[in-house]
Amino acid sequence: MQLVSAAENSSLDWRAQFSYIEDIGDGRGYTAGIIGFCSGTGDMLELVEAYTRTKPGNVLAGYLPALRAVNGSDSHAGLDPYFPRDWRTAAADPVFRAAQEAERDRVYFDPSVRDGKADGVRALGQFAYYDAAVMHGYEGMRAIRSRALARAKPPAQGGDERTWLHAFLDERVAEMRKEPAHSDTSRVDTAQRVFLDNGNVNLNTPLVFAVYGDQYRIG
Repeated sequence: MQLVSAAENSSLDWRAQFSYIEDIGDGRGYTAGIIGFCSGTGDMLELVEAYTRTKPGNVLAGYLPALRAVNGSDSHAGLDPYFPRDWRTAAADPVFRAAQEAERDRVYFDPSVRDGKADGVRALGQFAYYDAAVMHGYEGMRAIRSRALARAKPPAQGGDERTWLHAFLDERVAEMRKEPAHSDTSRVDTAQRVFLDNGNVNLNTPLVFAVYGDQYRIG
């Protein structure tokens, strides 16, 4: 989560990001929370639905019709002007924080780690899958993996782990460059690729890396 937060929020303090919300101009509407739930891609809608099932009548529940309407677009219709304020209010609620973590795990973390383990990759590879899923969606990550399979094999299929992860990261970079908002590939080039080149496939600390020109150290 510190590695993701460095890239998504320019901070290692990922727990400070529950309240984060802004439109970063990438065509996905509002981006918010600990892994960038988006109003335009459906995961923010699913999060607020989950929160509302647990806590009906919460401060975000009234936005569900608008979130359903804007899904698939960058529109703020029915959300402005108070949705960001109310998101930040909800972020003080432990129930909403728990919902963010649960949705992160259900949609992104758990399936990415499961796939990484099935492919026989260690912590770095599992993280590379997860980080790709956070940015491109889980199905987007699977598409990146499918393209990498044309170039290399994962350890579970008899391949070399480093060769496989380089192929996966190459395809990840190619995917990022398709979107102007994600064209800076330093979260791969000066972080994940550095760990791989150093042979740190277990993500042993300390981790020293850079993202978007900012330097970080974990551990």
